[in-house]
Amino acid sequence: MNILIIHQYFLEKNGVGGSRFNQFAKYWAGCGHKVTVVSGMVDYTSGKKLNNYKNKWVNKEIIDDGITVYRCFVSEQYNKNFLGRLWAYFSFVFSSIWAILFCVSRPDVIVTTSPPLFVAIPGYLAKIFKRAPLIFEVRDLWPKFAIDEGILKNKLIIKLSLWLEAFIYRQADLVNVLTPAFEEYLISEKGVKKDKIIYIPNGADLDIFLPGPKDNWVRQQYHWDNKFIILYVGAHGVANNLIQLINVAESLRTNPEILFVLIGNGMEKPQLQKVVREKNLTNIQFLESMPKNKIVDFINAADVCTAVLKKIYTTTYPNKVFDYMSCKKPTILPIDGAARKLVINQAQAGLFVEPENVQQFKEATLRLYQHPEEVKIFGENGYRFVTQNFDRQKLAEKYLLFILNLTNQC
Repeated sequence: MNILIIHQYFLEKNGVGGSRFNQFAKYWAGCGHKVTVVSGMVDYTSGKKLNNYKNKWVNKEIIDDGITVYRCFVSEQYNKNFLGRLWAYFSFVFSSIWAILFCVSRPDVIVTTSPPLFVAIPGYLAKIFKRAPLIFEVRDLWPKFAIDEGILKNKLIIKLSLWLEAFIYRQADLVNVLTPAFEEYLISEKGVKKDKIIYIPNGADLDIFLPGPKDNWVRQQYHWDNKFIILYVGAHGVANNLIQLINVAESLRTNPEILFVLIGNGMEKPQLQKVVREKNLTNIQFLESMPKNKIVDFINAADVCTAVLKKIYTTTYPNKVFDYMSCKKPTILPIDGAARKLVINQAQAGLFVEPENVQQFKEATLRLYQHPEEVKIFGENGYRFVTQNFDRQKLAEKYLLFILNLTNQC
């Protein structure tokens, strides 16, 4: 079977960021299927593109047996401002449509994953021109999050975005959601029929993220010594609201044995670093983004991890919590809703604190610092939970069954 994936952020090999579809492509190709990916050229964390993509519209590369990737033009204005990002989205729409029409052979099925929502356009045109069924995947609720956050204010763009969202839900043969809360929203607010929705969540890459020694090369190279490390890994964007970690670190400045480490990049990082300098905080360390095969050593070297989002994100599972649990690390979680239900209630793998409540985060940090036996119990709980329920390879197999059923190849 020939599977076409349309994903603007499909990672480069050993790239930085979410690798959901890199893993799915690997497993599907391993089952003997041909996987073609139409993706963008710009790394979404840095807003930069590799030199070998400069001045190219579409670049074809075979990254593995059975996996071909067409890298399509994306403007490097991606991280400049709102208009720059909007142009980056639409430049991918235009270049990906070109690749689909003139470079890609006819697939048996098309899987299009959002955000951005605008990938619905090449996804729909691929369905029409290539005469293949379409699965539209919802990794985040767009445009709802952008509207709620106040990022999307223009009434005309909001109206067009809502129309496009409703249109693609009607046109898709299946809609995949990443959390049960997304499913409830699509049924109750968007009128999507329940029998059209499938649920393949994010998961744990157990072939990459494994428990390992805490006293590894990371502690030596980054001078963590015997400090108690609270680790955040991921984007430094508006949605992540990382200023609250700086506020917590400020409240713990008289505890120099506790160090906050933030790994990643994003639009807000320079401003966050400026605040840390102005407050003269020495208990926060910023590190650059790095590939997952290195991140695993940082997680193992940490004591406790955290995932942070703005208050409005109550329906999302941050993928980083699966990485943390795979390495037996507890999570301090200032995110309510679906993530709290997953990590705290079901997995019992950490402590919930009210979003943006500095005092509660401080108390949770001190509690885990003073009670290493709890750190160990939470870590074991999380590991057991993800290995039993969120193994990415098993999720890939489940996804493939839906695809085979849809294409009558089961």
